[in-house]
Formats: sequence, C-alpha cells, structure tokens
Amino acid sequence: MPDHRAHRGPHPEDARLFGREFWPRLRAAIDDLSRLLSGGYAPVSAGTLVGDRYQLFARQRTAVARSACADSALRRRGDHQAAAEALRGHPLWLDGYNVLTTIEAAMAGGVILPARDGCYRDMASMHGSYRAVSETVPALELIGQTVERLEIAECCWYLDRPVSNSGRLKRIMDDLAVRRGWRWQVELVASPDRVLAAADQRIATADSAILDRCRSWFNLAREVIVHHVPGAFVVEW
Repeated sequence: MPDHRAHRGPHPEDARLFGREFWPRLRAAIDDLSRLLSGGYAPVSAGTLVGDRYQLFARQRTAVARSACADSALRRRGDHQAAAEALRGHPLWLDGYNVLTTIEAAMAGGVILPARDGCYRDMASMHGSYRAVSETVPALELIGQTVERLEIAECCWYLDRPVSNSGRLKRIMDDLAVRRGWRWQVELVASPDRVLAAADQRIATADSAILDRCRSWFNLAREVIVHHVPGAFVVEW
C-alpha cells in the first residue's frame, strides 16, 4: 500500500499509551528488560516475558525494547561516545535515515524515547521505503545548523540504496547543501550499518547494532532535538 503520510507524527493512541499514568510501569519494564538482557536472556523471549508481566500494549512493548539495553552495552556505548567539543574541526559520518527520521518525528509530535544509553529513538518504521514528509527539509536545516554550531568540518551521509526513494532524498540533500554552502557528501550504499560500524571516523546514529561495534559515536539526533525542538513529545519515564 502506498505511503501517503504528510508527517511522521504520533499514532492516534500514543497520547494515552505514553501518558504520565504509564510512566512508572514503562520505567519498571525497561529496568527489568535491561536486567534480563544483562543476564544473557534472548531479546525476543525477554521482551515477551516483561511485556506480559506488565501487561503492555504492542507499541509500549516496542518502546521498551528500543529503550532497554544490557549493562555491558551501556558501558561500551558510554566509553565510545564523543563529546560535542571533540567534533570541532573533524568530519562526521551520519546514519542518514536513522538520524533524519528521529528528528522528523520529533518535529511532527511523534513519540521520542529517551533510551537507557542516552539516545533519543523514535517509533517510526519505513519497511523498505522512505517518503519525504513536511518536516524533511526543516529537519535537514536543523541538522545543518547544528553541524555549523559544532564546527564539524564536513558530513558524509550514508543512505540505504535498497530503500525506495533514497536517490530522491539524496538529490534533496545535495541541492540543500549547495544552497547553504554546507560541506555535505551523500552516499548510497548497500549497508550503511556495515560501513559505519567499521568506520575510523566518528559517526552519528542511535542504531544499537552499530553502537555496539563502532569506534566513536555522537548523539546527534538528541543534540538537535534538545536545542531546536523544545516542544518534542519526549517521554519522561
């Protein structure tokens, strides 16, 4: 079915599912799931166990899974996280869809999850196809402003070639970079995860699989949202 969304905003039930009355239950579920993952439990079975225990709805279970992590992962990610000051004068490689869709969602009022590792994650999913929304160019503008403020030397964006409309998004990004005079390079690759996980450069992503393998990462989506999207629907567990 074609994707006709104009925004990457909230699900109709999100105001209720992530309302204040659920915060203690969700926080406890994240803690329990993190404890099970730290003990070596498989993510799927652990997630089912925790979701059943706290009688969570499907979207709440997804949110808990995206927010929890094992203690070993938490330490590893913390040890490899770069401070904003360390980016000055250096390049940054971006997990394109991961960073962009989180900021699009925040600008559109979608749920933003403050995960245990400090990352901001969204609830959106693309299912192999990307559609530009009303927030796409404004989100790119905010990223560009943040990159300038942090004095990052240049950005190399990596987009998934197999995802539909990646070429169209690349043209939007290339044109915007030319107009703004930004030093951006946009690459279409088969697997950004593989490229970024093995990169010698600092990267920007909230993808857990990449964070657990990369050399150094920066929390760019959170940086943009904190400074530029004050009305974002950030769940306060």
